Amino acid sequence: MPRAISVIVNGCLLLGVVSAGALRATDIEGTVVIKRKLTKPRVTAPASAYERGVAVDLASGPVLDPLSFERSRVVVYLDGQFPSIPTTAVLEQKNRQFVTDTLVVPAGSTVSFPNRDPIFHNVFSLSKPKTFDLGNYPKDHTRTVDFDKPGIVFVNCHLHPNMSAAIVVSPNQWATKADGAGHFTLLDVPPGSYTIVAWHRTAGFFRHTVKVGKDHAGAVEFIIPLDESGDPKVLARR
Repeated sequence: MPRAISVIVNGCLLLGVVSAGALRATDIEGTVVIKRKLTKPRVTAPASAYERGVAVDLASGPVLDPLSFERSRVVVYLDGQFPSIPTTAVLEQKNRQFVTDTLVVPAGSTVSFPNRDPIFHNVFSLSKPKTFDLGNYPKDHTRTVDFDKPGIVFVNCHLHPNMSAAIVVSPNQWATKADGAGHFTLLDVPPGSYTIVAWHRTAGFFRHTVKVGKDHAGAVEFIIPLDESGDPKVLARR
């Protein structure tokens, strides 16, 4: 039975660029192909007591091509507990939304949540990898959270139900997001056999084994079409 979503590893080999500082390591390059829109439109929540008399610009800037938007929400990483390099990242609250709505950091990293709006926000998560509630705080204040365990952490705002974001805490440093064209690169991966994981908020997780040689790696292509009904919910269950 054909799968609604498939992962194809091309037979061709790519020449890796090995730097002096990363001897024998090479890059894994790949492409995400999405056939149709997956994400439902957001609904703006009505004003609350914390917003009365305050105008908030809800314009989110230029509207991306829908398929470019979908491709840029795909996170790709290597599965497995390897040495990691924690980072610091920022997830802003701006124009009554999270910027960006999909963030990827390695386990052990710290994320700050600055409020850029002239209204209160309350950032929280009930996700198993990390549960927190940062309380109400006003413009130009911030809170920070340490993310020690890998997993998907869904973030929301108690005061604005339309606000949501996902933080993908990867198990190691080899993690990235695809760009609008669907291209991604995992840099300086040592030789070996790995499981490469792709995650999309609607479509879910997809995995495949990839082999990395001392000077080459297989080119990876993730193909994510909708099923015949066009219903993203069907995809998420498969």
